[in-house]
Amino acid sequence: MNYKNALQDKIFEIIARAARELNVESYVIGGFVRDLILQRDHKKDIDIVAVGSGIDLALKVSELIAHKPKVQVFKNYGTAMLRYQDMDIEFVGARKESYQFESRNPVVENGSLEDDQNRRDFTINALALSLNESNFGDLVDPFAGLSDLESKIIRTPLNPDITYSDDPLRMMRAIRFASQLNFEIEVKSLEAISRNKERINIISGERIVDELNKILMSNTPSVGFLLLYKTGLLDIILPELTALNQVEEIEGHTHKNNFYHTLEVVDNICPNTDDVWLRWSALLHDIGKAPTKKYNKKQGWTFHGHEFLGGKMAKKIFERLHMPLNHKLKFVQKMVMMSSRPIVLAQDIVTDSAVRRLVFDAGEDVESLMTLCEADITTKNPKKFQKYHNNFKIVREKIVEVEERDKVRVFQPPISGEEIMELFNLKPSREIGVLKEAVKEAILEGEIPNEYQAAYDFVLKRAEKMGLKKAT
Repeated sequence: MNYKNALQDKIFEIIARAARELNVESYVIGGFVRDLILQRDHKKDIDIVAVGSGIDLALKVSELIAHKPKVQVFKNYGTAMLRYQDMDIEFVGARKESYQFESRNPVVENGSLEDDQNRRDFTINALALSLNESNFGDLVDPFAGLSDLESKIIRTPLNPDITYSDDPLRMMRAIRFASQLNFEIEVKSLEAISRNKERINIISGERIVDELNKILMSNTPSVGFLLLYKTGLLDIILPELTALNQVEEIEGHTHKNNFYHTLEVVDNICPNTDDVWLRWSALLHDIGKAPTKKYNKKQGWTFHGHEFLGGKMAKKIFERLHMPLNHKLKFVQKMVMMSSRPIVLAQDIVTDSAVRRLVFDAGEDVESLMTLCEADITTKNPKKFQKYHNNFKIVREKIVEVEERDKVRVFQPPISGEEIMELFNLKPSREIGVLKEAVKEAILEGEIPNEYQAAYDFVLKRAEKMGLKKAT
């Protein structure tokens, strides 16, 4: 099969010419070819393999491009990269690889195109298109990768036990591709992942998280997380999640399975956000439920304080997996710790003061919180489902109304601590804090509007009760 028409972009002509001048064979390989055949977006990253030096080919290609793009050379890996228009193009020499048990970094030696295709993770990523004059555009497919693409199968070119043991990150990649492409993992390959799951322990947290992020950013992340669970990888990577997969019964009372509920929430939120950290919030929003679960005759099953504990657990997960311990963690913690607040609001009469407190505590993230909480409605009872969503609509309307009137989203006290000190001739003291807090509470409770004069009058009255006199 020839794909000459798909290689019309000027860059392929330049690479072909550079390879010809160096007298080496060159091929486009991997994800570009896979996504081209699947008719997915395929023009951002291009991998080129040279049967010879990939670095020399990259340098020659740069010479032949009018503006001579900078070539980044990675000598240790025998690779080079340049940017052309909006494409990142990576060049590598064809190579053989062998692995040592305690490391996923291979021992590399020069090889043929066939050797290079042998080392690829999956048959669908071993597909190559020739850039050589004699057979430009021809598909080189030694492992029936095209057939696997048509059958929607993830399969390794060689023995899957060797493939996954050599580089255990490939287990995560297999599951990620299954989730992204909605493909099935071949049975032998899936069984090999289960057998080799402990090997994931040699992979860094950063690389694991990179794959988890890609699974979370797929259209239906539950596909990937169910495969991670089925193979035993999830219990190693995120045991806090698998701990939710148990349903207990006491005196005929059961609680819902919070693991499957969580996956449903993650799937629910995906059509409404491309923010990976909000999707992480959905994944972790109930992790505090396993350790806080209790049963008593009056209330049945309870999970008191699970949001607060879940926020603390989220930090430990971020630390363990070497995730960013900055505003991204703070955002996820806030979402987890506040995840039940709008739901409680939606169950009761929606008061202005409750909405003000919600907006005050959520701040700029109130919209994200509402998106999470709407995704959290997984009841199969149509009447309950409709009731919750109708109530959420009321909560959203109240948020707009209260925010326009009271400006509490980014709360700034209408009267400052410095003014209060001047007003009563005080130095920094506990009384200043008490008065500032009283003003804030009065605004949130709706006792006074969020305005200077109202706050000023309120401070005078409250200060008088505290025995403070206005300075003359």
